Amino acid sequence: MAAEVPAAGYRLRGVLLPDETSTELFVDGSGRISAEPLTGAETLVDRGWIVPGLVDAHCHVGLGPSGAVELGEAEQQARTDRDAGTLLIRDCGSPVDTSPLQAREDLPEIIRAARHIARPKRYIAGLPVDVDDPALLPDVVAEQAALGDGWVKLVGDWIDRGAGDLAPLWPDDVLVEAISAAHAAGARVTAHVFGTDALPGLIDAGIDCIEHGTGLTDELITEMARRGTALVPTLINVDTFPGIADSATRYPTYAAHMRALHAGARDVVRRAVEAEVPVFAGTDAGGGIAHGLIADEVAALHAAGHTDAVGAASWTAREWLGRPGLDSGAPADLVVYRDDPRSDPATLREPALVLLRGRVVHAAG
Repeated sequence: MAAEVPAAGYRLRGVLLPDETSTELFVDGSGRISAEPLTGAETLVDRGWIVPGLVDAHCHVGLGPSGAVELGEAEQQARTDRDAGTLLIRDCGSPVDTSPLQAREDLPEIIRAARHIARPKRYIAGLPVDVDDPALLPDVVAEQAALGDGWVKLVGDWIDRGAGDLAPLWPDDVLVEAISAAHAAGARVTAHVFGTDALPGLIDAGIDCIEHGTGLTDELITEMARRGTALVPTLINVDTFPGIADSATRYPTYAAHMRALHAGARDVVRRAVEAEVPVFAGTDAGGGIAHGLIADEVAALHAAGHTDAVGAASWTAREWLGRPGLDSGAPADLVVYRDDPRSDPATLREPALVLLRGRVVHAAG
Protein backbone atom coordinates (compact mmCIF):
# COMPACT_ATOMS: atom_id res chain seq x y z
CA MET A 1 0.00 0.00 0.00
CA ALA A 2 1.04 3.61 -0.49
CA ALA A 3 2.58 5.50 2.42
CA GLU A 4 0.49 8.36 3.80
CA VAL A 5 1.66 11.91 3.19
CA PRO A 6 3.08 13.45 6.38
CA ALA A 7 1.14 16.44 7.72
CA ALA A 8 4.06 18.76 6.95
CA GLY A 9 4.24 17.44 3.39
CA TYR A 10 7.17 16.62 1.12
CA ARG A 11 9.88 18.60 -0.63
CA LEU A 12 11.57 17.54 -3.89
CA ARG A 13 14.47 19.25 -5.63
CA GLY A 14 15.37 18.58 -9.24
CA VAL A 15 14.88 19.55 -12.88
CA LEU A 16 11.22 19.77 -13.81
CA LEU A 17 10.22 18.54 -17.27
CA PRO A 18 9.23 19.67 -19.81
CA ASP A 19 10.24 23.20 -18.73
CA GLU A 20 13.81 22.13 -17.83
CA THR A 21 13.72 24.42 -14.80
CA SER A 22 15.56 23.66 -11.58
CA THR A 23 12.81 23.59 -9.01
CA GLU A 24 11.91 23.00 -5.41
CA LEU A 25 8.54 21.27 -5.47
CA PHE A 26 6.34 20.95 -2.38
CA VAL A 27 3.55 18.43 -1.80
CA ASP A 28 1.07 19.28 0.95
CA GLY A 29 -0.52 16.90 3.42
CA SER A 30 -3.48 16.31 1.09
CA GLY A 31 -1.16 15.01 -1.64
CA ARG A 32 -1.39 18.05 -3.90
CA ILE A 33 1.22 20.37 -5.36
CA SER A 34 1.63 23.35 -3.04
CA ALA A 35 1.93 26.86 -4.42
CA GLU A 36 4.03 27.86 -1.39
CA PRO A 37 7.04 26.37 0.42
CA LEU A 38 6.09 24.20 3.38
CA THR A 39 7.96 24.60 6.65
CA GLY A 40 9.16 21.28 8.03
CA ALA A 41 8.44 19.34 4.83
CA GLU A 42 10.28 16.03 4.54
CA THR A 43 12.86 16.00 1.73
CA LEU A 44 12.35 13.04 -0.60
CA VAL A 45 14.95 13.83 -3.28
CA ASP A 46 17.68 16.45 -3.60
CA ARG A 47 18.41 15.90 -7.29
CA GLY A 48 16.93 14.22 -10.34
CA TRP A 49 14.57 14.79 -13.23
CA ILE A 50 10.95 15.29 -12.19
CA VAL A 51 8.37 14.12 -14.74
CA PRO A 52 4.55 14.33 -14.59
CA GLY A 53 3.16 10.83 -14.01
CA LEU A 54 3.49 8.60 -17.06
CA VAL A 55 0.52 7.73 -19.25
CA ASP A 56 -0.25 4.43 -20.99
CA ALA A 57 -2.71 5.58 -23.63
CA HIS A 58 -3.60 2.06 -24.79
CA CYS A 59 -3.90 -0.47 -22.01
CA HIS A 60 -6.32 -3.25 -21.02
CA VAL A 61 -6.75 -3.67 -17.27
CA GLY A 62 -8.84 -6.79 -16.70
CA LEU A 63 -7.63 -8.68 -19.76
CA GLY A 64 -5.16 -11.56 -19.66
CA PRO A 65 -3.73 -13.99 -22.23
CA SER A 66 -6.80 -16.23 -21.90
CA GLY A 67 -9.39 -13.47 -21.74
CA ALA A 68 -11.12 -11.81 -18.80
CA VAL A 69 -9.41 -12.03 -15.40
CA GLU A 70 -10.72 -11.71 -11.86
CA LEU A 71 -10.78 -8.24 -10.32
CA GLY A 72 -7.89 -9.15 -8.01
CA GLU A 73 -5.66 -9.91 -10.98
CA ALA A 74 -6.78 -6.69 -12.67
CA GLU A 75 -5.70 -4.86 -9.52
CA GLN A 76 -2.26 -6.46 -9.77
CA GLN A 77 -2.01 -5.41 -13.42
CA ALA A 78 -2.71 -1.81 -12.43
CA ARG A 79 -0.17 -2.02 -9.60
CA THR A 80 2.50 -3.31 -12.00
CA ASP A 81 1.85 -0.35 -14.29
CA ARG A 82 1.97 2.01 -11.31
CA ASP A 83 5.33 0.76 -10.08
CA ALA A 84 6.75 1.36 -13.58
CA GLY A 85 5.67 5.01 -13.33
CA THR A 86 2.35 4.79 -15.21
CA LEU A 87 -0.07 6.82 -13.11
CA LEU A 88 -2.75 7.42 -15.76
CA ILE A 89 -4.21 4.66 -17.93
CA ARG A 90 -6.54 5.03 -20.87
CA ASP A 91 -8.12 1.57 -20.84
CA CYS A 92 -8.98 0.81 -24.47
CA GLY A 93 -11.65 -1.80 -23.84
CA SER A 94 -11.95 -4.48 -21.18
CA PRO A 95 -14.31 -7.43 -20.71
CA VAL A 96 -14.24 -6.69 -16.96
CA ASP A 97 -15.93 -3.81 -15.15
CA THR A 98 -12.89 -2.30 -13.45
CA SER A 99 -14.76 0.69 -12.03
CA PRO A 100 -14.18 -0.55 -8.43
CA LEU A 101 -10.46 0.03 -8.97
CA GLN A 102 -11.10 3.69 -9.74
CA ALA A 103 -11.88 4.33 -6.07
CA ARG A 104 -8.50 3.01 -4.95
CA GLU A 105 -6.12 5.76 -3.83
CA ASP A 106 -3.13 3.43 -4.30
CA LEU A 107 -3.82 2.61 -7.97
CA PRO A 108 -3.40 4.67 -11.16
CA GLU A 109 -6.30 6.67 -12.50
CA ILE A 110 -8.10 4.57 -15.12
CA ILE A 111 -10.07 6.23 -17.92
CA ARG A 112 -12.32 3.42 -19.13
CA ALA A 113 -13.68 2.86 -22.63
CA ALA A 114 -16.07 0.11 -21.45
CA ARG A 115 -16.05 -2.83 -23.93
CA HIS A 116 -14.84 -3.20 -27.50
CA ILE A 117 -17.56 -3.13 -30.16
CA ALA A 118 -17.26 -5.61 -33.04
CA ARG A 119 -19.17 -7.82 -35.45
CA PRO A 120 -19.76 -11.51 -34.62
CA LYS A 121 -16.64 -13.65 -35.22
CA ARG A 122 -14.67 -10.56 -36.29
CA TYR A 123 -12.56 -10.10 -33.18
CA ILE A 124 -11.15 -12.04 -30.24
CA ALA A 125 -13.94 -14.19 -28.77
CA GLY A 126 -15.31 -13.03 -25.43
CA LEU A 127 -13.89 -9.52 -25.53
CA PRO A 128 -16.34 -7.34 -27.46
CA VAL A 129 -19.99 -6.54 -27.51
CA ASP A 130 -21.01 -8.17 -30.80
CA VAL A 131 -23.37 -6.27 -33.10
CA ASP A 132 -25.28 -8.56 -35.47
CA ASP A 133 -26.76 -5.77 -37.59
CA PRO A 134 -24.36 -2.92 -38.45
CA ALA A 135 -27.32 -0.52 -38.51
CA LEU A 136 -27.50 -0.94 -34.71
CA LEU A 137 -23.96 0.38 -34.19
CA PRO A 138 -25.02 3.96 -33.23
CA ASP A 139 -27.26 2.60 -30.46
CA VAL A 140 -24.54 0.30 -29.12
CA VAL A 141 -22.01 3.14 -29.23
CA ALA A 142 -24.37 5.30 -27.16
CA GLU A 143 -24.76 2.45 -24.64
CA GLN A 144 -21.01 1.95 -24.27
CA ALA A 145 -20.45 5.71 -24.02
CA ALA A 146 -22.75 5.72 -21.00
CA LEU A 147 -20.78 2.88 -19.40
CA GLY A 148 -17.31 4.35 -19.93
CA ASP A 149 -15.42 7.49 -18.99
CA GLY A 150 -15.62 9.52 -22.17
CA TRP A 151 -14.23 7.00 -24.67
CA VAL A 152 -15.71 4.34 -26.95
CA LYS A 153 -13.62 1.61 -28.62
CA LEU A 154 -14.54 0.22 -32.06
CA VAL A 155 -12.90 -2.68 -33.84
CA GLY A 156 -12.29 -1.12 -37.24
CA ASP A 157 -10.80 -4.10 -39.06
CA TRP A 158 -9.96 -7.74 -38.45
CA ILE A 159 -9.38 -10.83 -40.53
CA ASP A 160 -12.33 -11.80 -42.71
CA ARG A 161 -11.78 -15.53 -43.06
CA GLY A 162 -13.95 -15.68 -46.15
CA ALA A 163 -11.72 -13.14 -47.88
CA GLY A 164 -8.54 -14.43 -46.27
CA ASP A 165 -7.30 -10.97 -45.29
CA LEU A 166 -7.97 -7.94 -43.13
CA ALA A 167 -11.25 -6.21 -43.97
CA PRO A 168 -13.37 -3.38 -42.49
CA LEU A 169 -16.22 -4.23 -40.13
CA TRP A 170 -18.54 -1.26 -40.66
CA PRO A 171 -20.14 0.63 -43.58
CA ASP A 172 -18.98 4.23 -43.87
CA ASP A 173 -22.46 5.75 -43.47
CA VAL A 174 -23.02 3.83 -40.22
CA LEU A 175 -19.69 5.06 -38.88
CA VAL A 176 -20.79 8.67 -39.43
CA GLU A 177 -23.94 8.06 -37.37
CA ALA A 178 -22.14 6.08 -34.68
CA ILE A 179 -19.34 8.60 -34.11
CA SER A 180 -21.89 11.43 -34.09
CA ALA A 181 -23.84 9.52 -31.42
CA ALA A 182 -20.73 9.24 -29.27
CA HIS A 183 -19.92 12.91 -29.65
CA ALA A 184 -23.49 13.83 -28.76
CA ALA A 185 -23.03 11.80 -25.56
CA GLY A 186 -19.82 13.67 -24.75
CA ALA A 187 -17.54 10.74 -25.61
CA ARG A 188 -14.62 10.39 -27.98
CA VAL A 189 -14.15 7.38 -30.26
CA THR A 190 -11.10 5.34 -31.08
CA ALA A 191 -10.67 2.26 -33.24
CA HIS A 192 -8.41 -0.74 -33.59
CA VAL A 193 -7.13 -0.70 -37.19
CA PHE A 194 -4.25 -2.68 -38.68
CA GLY A 195 -4.74 -2.31 -42.44
CA THR A 196 -5.57 0.55 -44.78
CA ASP A 197 -9.06 -0.14 -46.11
CA ALA A 198 -10.98 0.73 -42.92
CA LEU A 199 -9.12 3.98 -42.30
CA PRO A 200 -10.70 6.40 -44.80
CA GLY A 201 -14.23 5.76 -43.54
CA LEU A 202 -13.22 6.11 -39.89
CA ILE A 203 -11.19 9.28 -40.40
CA ASP A 204 -13.79 10.91 -42.65
CA ALA A 205 -16.48 10.08 -40.08
CA GLY A 206 -14.65 12.20 -37.51
CA ILE A 207 -13.04 9.57 -35.32
CA ASP A 208 -10.87 11.01 -32.57
CA CYS A 209 -8.04 8.47 -32.48
CA ILE A 210 -6.61 5.50 -34.35
CA GLU A 211 -4.99 2.59 -32.52
CA HIS A 212 -2.05 0.82 -34.22
CA GLY A 213 -2.55 2.54 -37.60
CA THR A 214 0.04 0.43 -39.39
CA GLY A 215 -1.76 0.83 -42.71
CA LEU A 216 -1.68 4.63 -42.76
CA THR A 217 -0.73 6.21 -46.10
CA ASP A 218 0.67 9.70 -46.61
CA GLU A 219 -2.74 10.92 -47.78
CA LEU A 220 -4.46 9.57 -44.67
CA ILE A 221 -1.75 10.97 -42.39
CA THR A 222 -2.26 14.39 -43.96
CA GLU A 223 -5.99 14.17 -43.32
CA MET A 224 -5.44 13.10 -39.71
CA ALA A 225 -3.13 16.07 -39.18
CA ARG A 226 -5.73 18.41 -40.67
CA ARG A 227 -8.45 17.07 -38.40
CA GLY A 228 -6.30 16.67 -35.28
CA THR A 229 -6.95 12.92 -35.19
CA ALA A 230 -4.56 11.22 -32.77
CA LEU A 231 -2.52 8.05 -33.30
CA VAL A 232 -1.42 5.51 -30.67
CA PRO A 233 0.90 3.13 -32.58
CA THR A 234 1.49 0.45 -29.86
CA LEU A 235 4.81 -0.50 -31.46
CA ILE A 236 5.72 -3.19 -28.95
CA ASN A 237 2.46 -4.92 -29.82
CA VAL A 238 3.06 -4.45 -33.56
CA ASP A 239 6.26 -6.42 -33.01
CA THR A 240 4.04 -9.48 -32.47
CA PHE A 241 2.82 -9.30 -36.09
CA PRO A 242 5.46 -11.70 -37.50
CA GLY A 243 4.43 -14.31 -34.93
CA ILE A 244 0.77 -13.81 -35.84
CA ALA A 245 1.71 -14.27 -39.50
CA ASP A 246 3.63 -17.45 -38.71
CA SER A 247 0.52 -18.94 -37.06
CA ALA A 248 -1.78 -18.00 -39.99
CA THR A 249 -0.60 -20.57 -42.52
CA ARG A 250 -4.19 -21.14 -43.69
CA TYR A 251 -4.38 -17.50 -44.77
CA PRO A 252 -1.22 -16.71 -46.75
CA THR A 253 -2.49 -13.35 -48.04
CA TYR A 254 -3.28 -12.21 -44.51
CA ALA A 255 0.08 -13.48 -43.23
CA ALA A 256 1.99 -11.59 -45.91
CA HIS A 257 -0.06 -8.49 -45.19
CA MET A 258 0.76 -8.62 -41.47
CA ARG A 259 4.47 -8.99 -42.18
CA ALA A 260 4.37 -6.00 -44.54
CA LEU A 261 2.52 -3.88 -41.97
CA HIS A 262 5.12 -4.76 -39.37
CA ALA A 263 7.96 -3.86 -41.71
CA GLY A 264 6.54 -0.38 -42.32
CA ALA A 265 5.29 0.46 -38.82
CA ARG A 266 8.25 2.58 -37.68
CA ASP A 267 8.14 4.58 -40.89
CA VAL A 268 4.43 5.28 -40.32
CA VAL A 269 5.26 6.76 -36.91
CA ARG A 270 8.05 8.90 -38.35
CA ARG A 271 5.84 10.26 -41.13
CA ALA A 272 2.95 10.90 -38.73
CA VAL A 273 5.18 12.85 -36.35
CA GLU A 274 6.67 14.86 -39.22
CA ALA A 275 3.12 15.71 -40.37
CA GLU A 276 2.29 16.88 -36.83
CA VAL A 277 -0.25 14.18 -36.10
CA PRO A 278 -0.58 13.89 -32.30
CA VAL A 279 1.17 10.58 -31.52
CA PHE A 280 0.95 9.09 -28.02
CA ALA A 281 2.49 6.12 -26.21
CA GLY A 282 0.43 3.01 -25.52
CA THR A 283 1.62 -0.52 -24.81
CA ASP A 284 -1.54 -2.57 -25.53
CA ALA A 285 -0.84 -4.34 -22.23
CA GLY A 286 -3.22 -7.18 -21.45
CA GLY A 287 -3.59 -10.24 -23.61
CA GLY A 288 -0.23 -10.88 -25.24
CA ILE A 289 1.67 -7.87 -23.85
CA ALA A 290 2.75 -7.73 -20.21
CA HIS A 291 1.91 -4.75 -18.03
CA GLY A 292 4.56 -2.32 -16.86
CA LEU A 293 6.29 -1.85 -20.23
CA ILE A 294 5.65 1.83 -20.93
CA ALA A 295 9.41 2.47 -21.00
CA ASP A 296 9.76 -0.05 -23.84
CA GLU A 297 7.07 1.70 -25.87
CA VAL A 298 8.69 5.11 -25.34
CA ALA A 299 12.03 3.68 -26.45
CA ALA A 300 10.39 2.24 -29.57
CA LEU A 301 8.75 5.58 -30.41
CA HIS A 302 12.04 7.40 -29.88
CA ALA A 303 13.88 4.96 -32.17
CA ALA A 304 11.15 5.38 -34.80
CA GLY A 305 11.74 9.14 -34.91
CA HIS A 306 9.27 10.58 -32.40
CA THR A 307 10.82 13.90 -31.40
CA ASP A 308 9.03 14.03 -28.02
CA ALA A 309 8.63 10.38 -27.08
CA VAL A 310 8.77 11.04 -23.32
CA GLY A 311 6.16 13.79 -23.63
CA ALA A 312 3.99 11.34 -25.60
CA ALA A 313 3.89 9.26 -22.42
CA SER A 314 3.65 12.16 -19.98
CA TRP A 315 2.90 15.87 -20.32
CA THR A 316 1.40 15.95 -23.83
CA ALA A 317 -0.61 12.77 -23.22
CA ARG A 318 -1.98 14.18 -19.96
CA GLU A 319 -3.08 17.35 -21.73
CA TRP A 320 -4.73 15.28 -24.50
CA LEU A 321 -6.68 13.31 -21.92
CA GLY A 322 -7.67 16.42 -19.97
CA ARG A 323 -5.54 15.70 -16.92
CA PRO A 324 -3.23 18.19 -15.18
CA GLY A 325 0.52 18.16 -15.03
CA LEU A 326 2.38 19.39 -11.96
CA ASP A 327 0.47 22.63 -11.54
CA SER A 328 -0.30 24.23 -8.21
CA GLY A 329 -3.25 22.45 -6.60
CA ALA A 330 -3.01 19.40 -8.88
CA PRO A 331 -2.57 15.90 -7.48
CA ALA A 332 1.13 15.15 -7.00
CA ASP A 333 1.36 12.38 -9.60
CA LEU A 334 5.02 12.32 -10.61
CA VAL A 335 8.08 10.21 -11.27
CA VAL A 336 11.69 11.12 -10.53
CA TYR A 337 14.63 9.77 -12.52
CA ARG A 338 18.35 10.05 -11.82
CA ASP A 339 19.07 11.12 -15.41
CA ASP A 340 17.21 12.93 -18.18
CA PRO A 341 14.94 10.31 -19.83
CA ARG A 342 14.73 12.37 -23.02
CA SER A 343 18.40 11.66 -23.68
CA ASP A 344 18.04 7.95 -23.04
CA PRO A 345 14.50 6.52 -22.76
CA ALA A 346 15.98 3.43 -21.08
CA THR A 347 16.20 5.65 -17.98
CA LEU A 348 12.43 5.26 -17.68
CA ARG A 349 12.93 1.61 -16.71
CA GLU A 350 14.46 2.62 -13.36
CA PRO A 351 12.40 5.28 -11.58
CA ALA A 352 14.05 6.58 -8.44
CA LEU A 353 10.74 7.66 -6.95
CA VAL A 354 7.05 7.35 -7.83
CA LEU A 355 4.47 9.55 -6.11
CA LEU A 356 0.78 8.85 -6.68
CA ARG A 357 -1.57 11.50 -5.29
CA GLY A 358 1.36 12.60 -3.17
CA ARG A 359 1.92 9.16 -1.66
CA VAL A 360 5.17 7.25 -2.08
CA VAL A 361 4.33 4.06 -3.97
CA HIS A 362 7.85 3.21 -5.18
CA ALA A 363 11.27 4.30 -4.03
CA ALA A 364 14.52 2.83 -5.33
CA GLY A 365 16.95 1.59 -2.71
